[in-house]
Formats: sequence, C-alpha cells, structure tokens
Amino acid sequence: MPIVTLTANLIRTAKCPVGKGKVDYFDDRRTGLLFEVRASGGKTWYLRYTDARGVQRQHRIANVADMSLDQARKAAADLRGQIALGNDPSAQKAILRSVPTFADFIADRYMPFVKGYKKSWDSDDSYLRNHLLPLLGKKHLDEITKHDVIEFHHGVRAKGYALGTANRMLILLRYALNLAVRWEIPGVTKNPTKDVPLFEDPNKHERYLSETEAQTLYRAVQASVNPMLQYIIPMLILTGARKREVLDAKWEEFDMERRQWRVSVTKAGKPRYVPLSDGVVQMLATMPHDNSKWIFPNPKTGKPYVTFFCAWNTARKQAGLADVRIHDLRHSFASFLVNAGRSLYEVQKILGHTQIKTTQRYAHLSQDTLIDAANVVPFVMTIPMVAMATPNGPRPMLGPQDTRAAFIHHNV
Repeated sequence: MPIVTLTANLIRTAKCPVGKGKVDYFDDRRTGLLFEVRASGGKTWYLRYTDARGVQRQHRIANVADMSLDQARKAAADLRGQIALGNDPSAQKAILRSVPTFADFIADRYMPFVKGYKKSWDSDDSYLRNHLLPLLGKKHLDEITKHDVIEFHHGVRAKGYALGTANRMLILLRYALNLAVRWEIPGVTKNPTKDVPLFEDPNKHERYLSETEAQTLYRAVQASVNPMLQYIIPMLILTGARKREVLDAKWEEFDMERRQWRVSVTKAGKPRYVPLSDGVVQMLATMPHDNSKWIFPNPKTGKPYVTFFCAWNTARKQAGLADVRIHDLRHSFASFLVNAGRSLYEVQKILGHTQIKTTQRYAHLSQDTLIDAANVVPFVMTIPMVAMATPNGPRPMLGPQDTRAAFIHHNV
C-alpha cells in the first residue's frame, strides 16, 4: 500500500498488478485518502480512519469516474471534520442499511404485536394490505415524508371512500409509526404523520338517548323474542361498556363485594375495572345462571353471541329509535353522567379512555343542562319584560326567577 503523490495522470493510467485482486494508493497530501484500483479495472475513492473505539474503518467516498482528485480530497477533508466532531460516516451508513422498509416493519414487528392484544387486528391487516402497503410498502421508514402521508390521506378520499374511513387509515398509520419511534427502530426519530389533521366530518353521527328514549327502548327489549336482549341492552346503557366486552363477560370477572367488573380484554389491550351501579347489581341478581361461565350466553349454543343484530334491529324500530346504534348506548352513558354533574375525569376512568380528549367526544350536554348553566349567572341589570305570543295565546310576562324564560329587550 504505497503512499504517493496522487496526480490526474496516475489516476488515469494506474492498473492493478498481475496476480493481485486490487492495489491501494494513499495520498500523501490528504491523510486517509485512498485510491483503489481493482483487477477488473474499477477505481474507487475511500477514506481510511480510526473511529472513537479505536477500530480502523474504511468509508467509500465515490467511484473515480464520478469524482475528480480535487473533489475527492475535499470530500475526505469534510469527512475527517465530521469524524472529529463525533459523526462516524460508517456508523451512519450502517444505520441506514438497517432501516426496514414499511412493509418489512409491518410484517416483522407491527402485526405480531397487534395480534397479541387487539381483537380487531384483521381490520388493520385489511387496511394495510389494500391501501397503505401498495403506496408506502417499498419505502424505508426514514423515507416516508409528511407529503407522502398527506398524499395518501387525500388520495383515499379522492377514490370515493368516506371521510371516516380515510381518517381511520391515517390513525392506523400514525399509530404504527409511533410504535416505530417508541421502539427506537434504527433511523426513525420522528413521526411524519404528526400535525397532519384528520378530515372534519360535518355528517358525523352524534346520537344520544334521552331518559325517555332509554325507558322506551327498555320496554321494547323486554318484549323481544331474544330472551337475553332484555339484559344485554340495559347492561350496555348502565355500564358504558363496549358490545364485545359485554357479550364476552364472565361471572368470574364480577366482584359483587367490591362492586366492580374486571374487563380482562379491552380495546387498549389491558384490563380495566368498571364500577357496578345499583341497577347493574339488581339486574344481575335477577338473571338466570344455568351454570354457564358466561353472563349473557346464547341459549342455543351456550356460548357468547356472535351477533344479535336481528333482535336488536326489531326492538329499536318498535321503540321508534331506528337511528340508534349499539355504540350510541356508550355515548348515552357518558352523556347521562356528565348531565348529572359528574366530572370528565370520572367518565374517562369508567369508560377506560387513555386520553381525556377521547372522553370529551362523548361528553354531550343536553340543551336543558346548558340553559341551566347559563341561568346561574345573576342578573346585573333590569330588563323590561314583555309577553310573548304562543299558539295558545299570549304568554304571561316572566320574571328573572323563571329559568326557562325567553327574554327580549323592550325598546321604548
């Protein structure tokens, strides 16, 4: 490995000696710069250096055909400066080589993880195979940009999918890449989905039962031909639990002394505890046991229901509530709590939400509650009152003490 003064002529005419695979020339004007000539005729610039651990490294700079001698010397000087500052180019290259593609990350890390706790993992698998992987699968994780994310999100919408569907795919991508950051996957330092907003859905279904509607629905399920519907629906309303949590509930999970239900498998993948109200305790005490470990078994199979939609659909229509979905019963539970003056923190703990933001979506306040809140403010001025016309004749003039009064200024 001779140390020579490299020149343009030497670089152009240098050949590998017969019988050798390659020969290296070190530049005497730039420490560590190496010119390699191979028997095949290939020529390459390298930088040889010692890393912070005292290990000798050799970093490829470029092919000689792509970089002149002056450019190679400058590149070697720049690299040595980076090394002096603690930035090892070989280590950085090794990290880049170890960054998985999105497809490999999903197959090797994400899917095995979610299959271990998430009941709806097959939905993730479908969204990934049919939408995310075709567009992003070949990209390495550190190559996915915010532009890619926005293009995907809007592209799904442009294909005619609903706003909610497009948002669910973005949420899935955000969650997967958050895991990559949390697991410290090589090369992944930030999530490109951060600050990419979800679509605002003006038609988003927001449905909450009133107390009267809940009573009407209860009478309808009591008359159902499905003998368990009269217990399943009240259980959903009285606990705010998810449908699958209720259907899979076991007697062994209920501690009547402590008045709590341990939901062993939840959407979040970890157990949570649901307090049992007087209504739940009384209902459970009246239910048939039949030596089944399940609380709500299908009488025909003895196992949890796969679905009870037909019986539910009939009951809600008979109650005049055809637009009410099963998940709306969970919404209604939260609404009843908040309207009764319970805090969002209490609702969050009962519903098992990890973020208060999720709870706020359920915390519907009835119009009567909002009016009552507004009427807490004391009167600070005297406002002349006038009678208001109604279909049944003039309404009497109302005073400040009437919390349901409608007030207007009387211009004189």
